[in-house]
Amino acid sequence: MFDLTDAHTFVLETAKSLGAEFSSPWFYLQFGLMLAAAGIAAGIGSLVRAKIDLTSLVMGWPGPLRMFIRVLIDSISTAVFAILTIIARELMLSATLPSRSYLLAVVAKLALAWLVIRLVTSIIHNPLIVRLVSISAWFVAALSILNLLAPTITFLDGPGIDLGGLRLTPLLVIKLAVLLALALWVANIISNFLEGRIRQSHDLTPSVQVLLTKLVRLLMMVFAVALVMGAVGINLAALAVFSGAVGVGIGFGLQKIVANFISGVILLADKSVKPGDLVTIGDSSGRISAMNTRYISVAAGDGREFLIPNEDLITKKVVNWTYTDKDTLVKVNFGTNYDADPRLVCQLAIDCAAASPRASALKPPNCLLGEFAETGMRFSLTFWIDSPDGMDAVKSDVMLALWDAFKREGIRVPYPVREIKISGGALPVETIAEVTAGPE
Repeated sequence: MFDLTDAHTFVLETAKSLGAEFSSPWFYLQFGLMLAAAGIAAGIGSLVRAKIDLTSLVMGWPGPLRMFIRVLIDSISTAVFAILTIIARELMLSATLPSRSYLLAVVAKLALAWLVIRLVTSIIHNPLIVRLVSISAWFVAALSILNLLAPTITFLDGPGIDLGGLRLTPLLVIKLAVLLALALWVANIISNFLEGRIRQSHDLTPSVQVLLTKLVRLLMMVFAVALVMGAVGINLAALAVFSGAVGVGIGFGLQKIVANFISGVILLADKSVKPGDLVTIGDSSGRISAMNTRYISVAAGDGREFLIPNEDLITKKVVNWTYTDKDTLVKVNFGTNYDADPRLVCQLAIDCAAASPRASALKPPNCLLGEFAETGMRFSLTFWIDSPDGMDAVKSDVMLALWDAFKREGIRVPYPVREIKISGGALPVETIAEVTAGPE
């Protein structure tokens, strides 16, 4: 264990070494050489970046190679600085003692470490992750170069708290965070690869594809967490003390999340809805564009997307227009006055529906006389179309064609007639005629 006495001794020795280094004239010579190397490297880097057109240079190259070349060009100043520092170090080694060029050696190693880290992390596309990984890796490399890695590890492994059979130290937390981030990143890459292969399989239905991709991602994440915990020496049985608290949290605060997750798995398994289905849920209608573990996304067709929790699809009434058959029945209600021949009206309506390009030839249209109302006769026209897409537009086209047919045959659509009674006086004949007259 790294106690306070050892820490005090270490700090004193480090302070003495730094004081001796700063008081030596060789320190300022090395510092001047580093400043000169930094200036030359910055100038060369700016010149190279100005002369090279990256867009035309890497055009047509694979994505990872393009990113590698881009990072290499951006890091040309660091590479030149490391080379110049190494050259200065070798020149001083040939002319004086090695201890008088120690700072140049350290700086050259740090520059090379940063260059290698930047090139290695060029395969990562997230800038934030690249920055975090680069800084963390360079910090570890700097401690190793300065021979401070072992004392730092010993210091971080000293203080800790006991949680059941688990001793939690700062070193354990750091190791767990780093390994867990790395494992989850690798698991995400593998999951994306497997999901791509699953989506390319034409033997699986869309709902089964979504179910398999979600299960694969979940299993990969669970496996990554279990693997990391075993790697850092954490016994999973030692975490049993937290199971009660997690259970209470799920029972009270996370019950909706868990309910939506379980409902999502059920929906993917029973295939009651699937991506591409046209559904109506309450007041929301549209086509399912995506199914997730917590909600489904329903695109309304007008730019809006409804995010509906999976639990609502289990507990509420859902109209699936394309569950077993995409054929959709369109119903048009209309009326005529009593001067029209009802048989002729039915035939005209059937002809207008059959003339629609979307009307099904296997299921002929039908028109029924439904009611003798006060204002006229009521008819109901029904016909089938191949899918519910654009149902309102098809209905409108048929009604417009029916209106044109009525105009040709002189059939009028009934309208309400209103009578006005005047008490205590009379209106001129012209005014009465204007009030009582209906549309032509």
